Amino acid sequence: MKAKEIQDLIDFISNSGLAEVKIETDEFKLSIKKYSEAPTVKMESATIAAPAAAAPTPPVLATPAAAPAVKEDTSKYIEIKSPMIGTFYRTPNPDTDPFVSVGDTVSAGQTVCIIEAMKLFNEIESEVSGKIVKVLVDNAQPVEYDQPLFLVDPVG
Repeated sequence: MKAKEIQDLIDFISNSGLAEVKIETDEFKLSIKKYSEAPTVKMESATIAAPAAAAPTPPVLATPAAAPAVKEDTSKYIEIKSPMIGTFYRTPNPDTDPFVSVGDTVSAGQTVCIIEAMKLFNEIESEVSGKIVKVLVDNAQPVEYDQPLFLVDPVG
């Protein structure tokens, strides 16, 4: 890789939500990590003694815990995963309908989205036939390698 390509990759990562990228070829190994800029907050609690003449405070009632969310069984679904890092797009351009939506039937080899990486737009094709059950990524969001993009209920 040339220095300009490495700098472009660093700029892309700094502007995306990615925290770490590793690239390895026969010629070189490149590892880029982005550290969080959020400050570490250390909280200390102090015990304050109440005056002896103070009236006792009423006990605080705990609020009931929220009911645990019902987890949908997704084990029967197949994931369509991102083959690369980049930016996920559901449409070929802003003025058209998405390639696929929830409820659509897809066949193997059908384009389901585009991932932009290094200014190249790559059409991502489904490897399975079935019905789109869920879109897991919002349009124009950064995605990582092997990140699930869609859940598909396979045919058969």
